[in-house]
Amino acid sequence: MLDVALLGTGGMMPLPNRFLTSLLCRYKGNLFLIDCGEGTQVTLKMLGWGFKNIGVICITHYHADHISGLPGMLLTIGNSGRTQELTIIGPKGLETVFRGLMTIAPELPFEVRLIELGESTENIFISDDLYISAVKAEHTINCFSYCINIRRKGKFDVEKACRLNIPKELWSVLQNEKEVIFENNVYTPQMVLGNERKGIKVCYCTDSRPFSGIVDFVRNADLFICEGMYGEDEKLDKAIEHKHMLFSEAGKIAAESDVSELWLTHFSPALKEPEEFSEFIKKIFPNTVIGYDRINKSILFDN
Repeated sequence: MLDVALLGTGGMMPLPNRFLTSLLCRYKGNLFLIDCGEGTQVTLKMLGWGFKNIGVICITHYHADHISGLPGMLLTIGNSGRTQELTIIGPKGLETVFRGLMTIAPELPFEVRLIELGESTENIFISDDLYISAVKAEHTINCFSYCINIRRKGKFDVEKACRLNIPKELWSVLQNEKEVIFENNVYTPQMVLGNERKGIKVCYCTDSRPFSGIVDFVRNADLFICEGMYGEDEKLDKAIEHKHMLFSEAGKIAAESDVSELWLTHFSPALKEPEEFSEFIKKIFPNTVIGYDRINKSILFDN
């Protein structure tokens, strides 16, 4: 099971009733944050999932509304009692940006590992069953979209294990996909595990025009969180100029990529009531939700 929460839904600047766009995911007690603009820790506090277990922070790009909250967030994570290493992932230039921001928060009780992304799609493995993939988007500066992927190993075949006379004390080891040598025999997970089952995939794309590869990148996602900077199609010229996306463009990507659900976010400050476009976008992709601050859900594995 993966828990997801959209901490904010605003673009450019925080508003009294709308925090800046940021995504928080929780898996096996660990937290993963994507983007950290001004005020992110306030809405995270309101959500109540805690700070200590944030172990990975992904930054889409280095505009202030996506990263200016990072120093305060790291200090709060430190004050919560975290001592384990924390990983920050972002586009090229991450080390320079990080060092600059941290001049106002020079002392942390944990080490920070920085991972700078290249120019093409990358997979960053966080654990045996979870990895984060990143692909370059199309914005006014270097920007990436992210997917959180949870693998689900094949089902353990008890009948096959018995037929092969595999000792029962080895079953749990093999089930955890580890090879084992016992009494001069080699036992591998492939001997008792079926094909890998469908996992969970959550994708996050903001501050981008529709770009080549986005459909394949988010294909079959359980949840696609995408920016809808402008609700009206009449704002297309403005969207192109500033490298943002319309509601309708996000809906078309969702439809073409066969995602299960679409959440819209990153609304322009001028878009006071994004819900007004709900019926319009649902004609393009019916299972669309107009995002709101701290909307959250639990995504379960398919049986």
